[in-house]
Amino acid sequence: MALVNISSPHTTRGSGAGSVMLHVILATIPGFLALTWQFGGGVAINVILAGLTALASEALVLRLRGRPVMFYLRDLSALLTGILLGLALPPFVPWWVTITGTAFAVIVAKQLYGGLGYNLFNPAMVGYVVLLISFPVQMTAWLPPEGLGRSAELGLGDAFSAIFTGQVLSGETVDAFTMATPLDTLRIYAESLTEEELFALPVFGEFAGRGWWIVNLGFLAGGIYLWQRGYITWHTPAGLIGALAVLSLLFHANDADRFASPLVHLFGGATMLGAFFIATDPVSCATSNRGRLLFGIGVGVITFVIRTWGSYPDAIAFGVLLMNLAAPLLDHYTIPRTYGHVRTKREVEAEAAPQAQASTESGGSGA
Repeated sequence: MALVNISSPHTTRGSGAGSVMLHVILATIPGFLALTWQFGGGVAINVILAGLTALASEALVLRLRGRPVMFYLRDLSALLTGILLGLALPPFVPWWVTITGTAFAVIVAKQLYGGLGYNLFNPAMVGYVVLLISFPVQMTAWLPPEGLGRSAELGLGDAFSAIFTGQVLSGETVDAFTMATPLDTLRIYAESLTEEELFALPVFGEFAGRGWWIVNLGFLAGGIYLWQRGYITWHTPAGLIGALAVLSLLFHANDADRFASPLVHLFGGATMLGAFFIATDPVSCATSNRGRLLFGIGVGVITFVIRTWGSYPDAIAFGVLLMNLAAPLLDHYTIPRTYGHVRTKREVEAEAAPQAQASTESGGSGA
């Protein structure tokens, strides 16, 4: 009987970069639909504009570098970067803001490092932070969610007009419709209002944040899909969500009037989008399971600190970028055991180093 000798790895399904990116894009659909439902058609326009800009920017750089354009575009990594950035932007942000941030994310944060697999930082979050620092007014002008204010009256035509002209079809400016997000409201009034007075404000509604909790549930559903299908592990999301929940619970229990509850931190901002779709980026995150857990915890701690004492209401992007810097260090100190060994490679090397040095010294003295 003939035996077929097939070398590893052994796989029975397509799991290339394009397949993985496609499933991540599909997993954003529940959150995208929730965002569109609560904040209008501007979300869809931002996502489409950012996606097209990302593809065009990637194609331009690839052509300049002499690389095959369609071969690299088919991995869908540029498209995913544009989609994630588009989902993070306010629904009526001007068109030039979206194009600027997306082009910077792809050209500078990704291609300047060498392309997919070489970038040190998460490209979408680099683009978001650049926009947040450069255009703080445009980046904090969110519409009221569904059922609150006049935003429910605005259609897709109004969103298109607002994004490309700065006015809705009636001639009113975007400023007439925008309001602060729950986390921004918390940052402004935490020192002056009690918890009861704060949550009586319309932006909070009956839960963590009117409309925002629905959006977070959408991204949570998509994240669970990715985890169940094996495209991400539970370590990074669990570390981020767990650290944020524990810290907010401890501080809230000590002073409820000053510190927000875990519900607000988990469902009042972009926590679920960050936990399942941003922090889990396989290139800029740690690679070992212990490293991913520590990575997520670090993002959660940084997010809580900036949200509570910093100047920015939602700090997921800053937490991710700062922990991107720490990812190589986490990988170094969380090297997993080699298969069949009871100790890690680092432990074996550390034990062998003194013996090798002694052997070299004895050999040198004998000569």
